[in-house]
Amino acid sequence: MRKVVSALLAGVLALASGAALASSCPAHMAAIDAKLAENPMLSAEDAAKVAELRAEGEAKHNAGEHAESMRLLAEAEQILGI
Repeated sequence: MRKVVSALLAGVLALASGAALASSCPAHMAAIDAKLAENPMLSAEDAAKVAELRAEGEAKHNAGEHAESMRLLAEAEQILGI
């Protein structure tokens, strides 16, 4: 019985964490967009990389791949210093 309850609890927590990641992707995209609107001092290479990561992050979010979306958006945020 304990194993069943533990398995159910693990499943619920996994679903909840997926929902949490899904809802935070747009906030990270908005933070990246806001920072880019400030015209930060970036090299052409870094600016292109941020734009690519931002676009890929949104595509992964839209495809339901929220963990990968968060990884890509975090990399863009790191380049931007946010």
